[in-house]
Amino acid sequence: FSKYFPKKKLFSKQHQSRSTARGPVDVRILLENGETCASFSHFTVHALAPAPHLRKPRSPAMSLHQRPHQKPLGADSLPVSTGPANAAPSRPLPLLTLPYLFSLLALLLLLALLFPWGPPRHSAPASPWRSYTLQDAAAFAAASGNGTIILAAISGPYLPFLSNWLISVRRAGRANQVLVIAEDYETLERINAAWPGHAVLVPPAPDAQAAHKFGSQGFFNFTSRRPRHLLQILELGYSVMYNDVDMVWLADPFPYLVGNHDVYFMDDMTEVKPLNHSHALPPSGKKGRPYICSCMIFLQPTEGAKLLMRKWIEELKEQPWSRKAKSNDQPAFNWALLKTAGQVDVYLLPQSAFPTGGLYFKNKTWVKETKGKHVIIHNNYITGFEKKIKRFRDHKLWLVDEHGDESPLGKI
Repeated sequence: FSKYFPKKKLFSKQHQSRSTARGPVDVRILLENGETCASFSHFTVHALAPAPHLRKPRSPAMSLHQRPHQKPLGADSLPVSTGPANAAPSRPLPLLTLPYLFSLLALLLLLALLFPWGPPRHSAPASPWRSYTLQDAAAFAAASGNGTIILAAISGPYLPFLSNWLISVRRAGRANQVLVIAEDYETLERINAAWPGHAVLVPPAPDAQAAHKFGSQGFFNFTSRRPRHLLQILELGYSVMYNDVDMVWLADPFPYLVGNHDVYFMDDMTEVKPLNHSHALPPSGKKGRPYICSCMIFLQPTEGAKLLMRKWIEELKEQPWSRKAKSNDQPAFNWALLKTAGQVDVYLLPQSAFPTGGLYFKNKTWVKETKGKHVIIHNNYITGFEKKIKRFRDHKLWLVDEHGDESPLGKI
């Protein structure tokens, strides 16, 4: 336009506004004398309209770019579009149509299935405790106890009881000898993260969720692994004391392991014995077997102790869990004691020092008479975590409440 209108402005820049875009048209620019100065084909024109307050009324026949004194051009002077006058402008088909979106979504889902994690990632290094063997762990624990290990076996739900028991063991100066058989990988990692080297998992690991339900098949599978762990440690040449973790030490039990016997254990009967009772295997009860507790056992690495462990394993195979019997490992242990009598040198620990829970928590008179003699208290003859914890609290034996920082595991 600068060639033909060097000094003219069609509209003031301050008052122009853009109208809606029209479709492709043919444009011819005419001078006032009707001479054609330029023509353009098939480009989109955006009409610029003056601001509303500057507009002047014009007749319907007047073209947008005609001056008022001009006559309208004839029909043959302008190119005519081949389409109807009121036809919608031709536009390219948009890509974001519904079928296209569905196809794109299907492709993304397919890629997600084929490459679920996206680009390759560097996996975290495997935990060193997964390859930590019982042989390694036993050597580690036995090094602090002149060849003697204190063993416990737990799954995740028992961690608070383990911590409570450990506080009492630590007070007796024996914590460094402790080795925990973790029955699931999460428990293995948690213990070793706080207390490196003191936990090991012996595969295969049982169901950790069912293992804490007393009388369940999971509980049976959990407890029935105990003699295998003990036998393996004996075969490595170490002495081992096994404890359930619902116990509390009031004193060091090792001075009570007198003599040189194969196996030491505690009675599970509530009947009061004389202070100078026999240390031989007690007579069988109504069920035809003794009532020795498998919760606390001390074993020397002798052939007699190994024989008892093998017999215990055999008895467990002969007395599997059933919905009717809902057994645990203790009856099989007592049958093994009875069937190996005379082949294994056994020693029954004094009742006053190692009472069963049915005696200690229920016979206040006996507790007063034997005060100062108690060494290990077992919180049995009661089921359920909350009930056990309440009973311990009632007797000021739930140590984690006020002394949790004394546990090698810290506060759980």
